[in-house]
Amino acid sequence: MSDYRDFYQGRRVIVTGGLGFIGSNLCRRLADLQAHVLAVDSLLPDYGGNRFNLDGYENRIEVNIADVQGRAMEFLVQGQEVLFNLAGQVSHLDSMRDPFTDLEINCRSQLWILEAVRKMNPDIKIVYAGTRQVYGKPTRLPVDETHPLNPTDVNGINKISGELYHLVYHAAYGIRASSLRLTNTYGPRQLIRHNRQGFIGWFMRQIVLGEEIQIYGDGRQRRDFNHVDDVVEAFLRAGALETADGQIINLGSDSPISLLDLVKTMVRIAGGGSYSIIPFPDERKRIDIGDFYADITKARHVLGWEPLVPLEQGIDRTIRYYRRHRANYL
Repeated sequence: MSDYRDFYQGRRVIVTGGLGFIGSNLCRRLADLQAHVLAVDSLLPDYGGNRFNLDGYENRIEVNIADVQGRAMEFLVQGQEVLFNLAGQVSHLDSMRDPFTDLEINCRSQLWILEAVRKMNPDIKIVYAGTRQVYGKPTRLPVDETHPLNPTDVNGINKISGELYHLVYHAAYGIRASSLRLTNTYGPRQLIRHNRQGFIGWFMRQIVLGEEIQIYGDGRQRRDFNHVDDVVEAFLRAGALETADGQIINLGSDSPISLLDLVKTMVRIAGGGSYSIIPFPDERKRIDIGDFYADITKARHVLGWEPLVPLEQGIDRTIRYYRRHRANYL
């Protein structure tokens, strides 16, 4: 293969969670690479699915509004060559408030998808969207893939299970599956209507609306960030490269930044804004993981990937996007 992107020309690709944040950006990129794209999304309220995310691509991407739990997936996976599995519930708070719904979406739904593949299309390639939340509070930094798994919330437990289901189906049935453990992803088309799906999307909303950003704790917690364009490229590489099969791979950045410095950077780039530092609410303190940044050595070796969008450039592009389209996201 001269270029991993050439792999997708003319390929039939299905993206679950295709109207969501990362899924929609991936669908758009695949369409640009001349793939035949099917976006599947349940459009459940508050989970990030948004028809506007495919604005301008309506005639280039097929959309099917369906719940992945049920027989529909057995029909939808037929004839597909790659499945990017981004169907899931990502709110850590919601997983603690309603653990059974998180169980349904992040475990039972994954089995429906995998069983549909096993029965109807076992030759398909699957890339699963995992999360750094499975590690919990790090015992060492940066965190590589051998770090112990000790999640601080129900979402982390269920995401481990969803990931392991994929690896078991790889080992037991020969289904080519891999998992990318995502860190804090940000960028255009992220849900910003509420603050339960990641703090950076909420910070973006507050910057765009001129509201005060509240930073919990002392603001010195260090995190790593990936612009969604970089994350999409990692998915494309994992889907095209046989070296990814059966692998768990961290995404992340070599340049962690404190939350306080992140907000200061956002305020500077936005040309205004304010922030305050406040104590952690109890429900957030219980599941906070403190400092976290990933070791991305394996991503470099297995995928040939590393993040290319500088944080300041990514923040600027994201703020500009929401200023232009905020009516579709508020």
